[in-house]
Amino acid sequence: MTAIRIAERLDSSETARVLDLIGAVTEADSVAPLSEHVLLHLRHGGDEGGRHLIATDTNGVMIGYAHLDMTDEVHGASAELAVHPDHRRCGIGRRLVAALIDATGDGRLRLWAHGEQAAATALAKSFGFTHSRVLWQMRRSLLRPLPDVALPAGISLRTFVPGDDDVPWLALNGRAFAGHPEQGEWSLIDLHQRMSEPWFSPGGFLLAHDDATGALIGFHWTKVHGRHGSHGHDAIGEVYVVGLDPAWVGKGLGRALTVAGLQHLRSLGLGQAMLFVESTNGAAIRLYESLGFTRWETDVMYLLIPHT
Repeated sequence: MTAIRIAERLDSSETARVLDLIGAVTEADSVAPLSEHVLLHLRHGGDEGGRHLIATDTNGVMIGYAHLDMTDEVHGASAELAVHPDHRRCGIGRRLVAALIDATGDGRLRLWAHGEQAAATALAKSFGFTHSRVLWQMRRSLLRPLPDVALPAGISLRTFVPGDDDVPWLALNGRAFAGHPEQGEWSLIDLHQRMSEPWFSPGGFLLAHDDATGALIGFHWTKVHGRHGSHGHDAIGEVYVVGLDPAWVGKGLGRALTVAGLQHLRSLGLGQAMLFVESTNGAAIRLYESLGFTRWETDVMYLLIPHT
């Protein structure tokens, strides 16, 4: 008999068990079932407005996990879930989704499926979810030639200086991603959590500034996966975040920053680069395709809105 418990906080032992479960799922599916911000909250002690749903078997062994984010009162709760590979096709995912819907209070739920696997799609459709949002993962070889970095006149690049650049960068990020459902809402805590991660490197965090005013006007934050034993594949670079001050959109700075970051990743001896982009962001997709990126896999957000 499977039991499902809801908790606002997890102790260190429970967190370790969740991370072990996530590791087993990632190894089996070749894609992580939880997004970065959920994993960060797990590792750093949880988040306000979050709920953890733990599924255990009759022996108390953790066999499923779901995270419920209740903080967005406008768009409704969002969730992600994982079922241990040895306990699938037993109804555990269905029970977790049902418990998530009950826990929302109003029945609205945005449910992420990473990798758009057939079982996840079927499960979402069986509850009446519809497609709401799609993220593409794109990749390109770093062994292929890259163009030169063509910065606009009067613009220079330098690397991020922890402490000095924290607040100015956060302000730029807010301008660059105003209205974005996740990125634009980052706080200093969100930044510092990522800076405390093993993958963080100031040398891979490139800032563009106006030589005349010294103002930050754009950035390319790169990331390297797989160099700290957390992934079952060769290390791969990521175009983590590219952002521009709105006044500099359409002037070639985004392309120059992207190329500069790719050159940095290649200088580390990496053979592949990846990125995530909204499927509706045609301008960004055209830029990335022009730089040799192709679609690799897809993440889907499913939406459930109760009938009134």
